[in-house]
Amino acid sequence: MASNKLARTNDDIQFVLSALLRNIKDPRIAGKMISVTRVETTGDLRYAKVWLSVMDLEDEKEFKKGLKSASGWLRRELGNSMSLRYTPELVFEIDHSIAYGAHINQLIESLNIRHDDDDEQL
Repeated sequence: MASNKLARTNDDIQFVLSALLRNIKDPRIAGKMISVTRVETTGDLRYAKVWLSVMDLEDEKEFKKGLKSASGWLRRELGNSMSLRYTPELVFEIDHSIAYGAHINQLIESLNIRHDDDDEQL
């Protein structure tokens, strides 16, 4: 039962952070298309690891610095939006899986593979 509640809390945090990330005014973060792909919160709700997917990310180090500077504001707004005993400290990670998937899809598309309907025309 507790893990189900934790999963719902993770989903709620993901939803709230998705909305809050659009309102950050830091130029290192603003204007980028950011998706929160996953949130994992510890059982005591002290820490939340947040995975972000960012389109066209040039400088990952600067982006993480911007997130770190905005994390206090994000944590305060998260606490105001959700009624939790503890507002978790946010730890951000960059999720490269979507970019990797797009790269693999591009490689597959570039292969010259004959399809079944190509065989019927011969």
